Amino acid sequence: MIDDIFEAPMPASFPPLFTGEAVSGSTDPFAKACAQAMIGCDAGLLVHSITPDQINAAIVFAPETPLEEAMVAMIACGVGFQNAMGALAPPEVGVHFGWQGEIYVNGGRAGRLRAAAASTAPAQIPDWLVVGLELDLLPQGEGETGEHPNETCLMMEGCGDISPIRLLESWSRHTLVWLNDIENDGPRALHEQWRGLAKGLGEEITFGKETGTFVGIDEAFGLLLKQGADTRLHPLSSLLENGEIA
Repeated sequence: MIDDIFEAPMPASFPPLFTGEAVSGSTDPFAKACAQAMIGCDAGLLVHSITPDQINAAIVFAPETPLEEAMVAMIACGVGFQNAMGALAPPEVGVHFGWQGEIYVNGGRAGRLRAAAASTAPAQIPDWLVVGLELDLLPQGEGETGEHPNETCLMMEGCGDISPIRLLESWSRHTLVWLNDIENDGPRALHEQWRGLAKGLGEEITFGKETGTFVGIDEAFGLLLKQGADTRLHPLSSLLENGEIA
């Protein structure tokens, strides 16, 4: 079914304020979006690459708030993706997120969100912010089925009929809805939605070199990691990948 989709590629139709740019070959959409942002492209550029086995995409944002507030765009992209899957996938398919951007489909890791920005200073307004999406359509790598029990892909979860380009379109539309909601009413509703989709709440997780209990998030979606009697806050901006996008 996925091969059938690629026999006749369909043009993308993104919502207002988004401009699609398809790339192919070895071009990484995330790196391309960052490069375009650095030279001053318009906000809303959505660079994407679709292959038979994977979707890669990245959106350029032009924040008007300090970085730590602007990072909410990463959360909006995540919840927007879950909403898009909810609209296109079979009803029994569940999508959840790890705090570090992991995307889980029916409990198995199927992709991730990532981010980079012009500045890593939390209190400064960055010139640009890029949020990337990576999603596996088919099993990745070699080996027998079951060798990587914690990993999955859309085909393995009964989502092989979903058109990748239509999924990207739906992702952009739902993300735009959340961005508008944040602008008008603040992040409270998004906060509630994300908590309901968070994987690992109340469980032990590892972030960098630290291991502790994931007890929740603060108002800016920062990680609250409890270690013994202490609870440490890791801001969402600590996920930025600056310096690793080449």
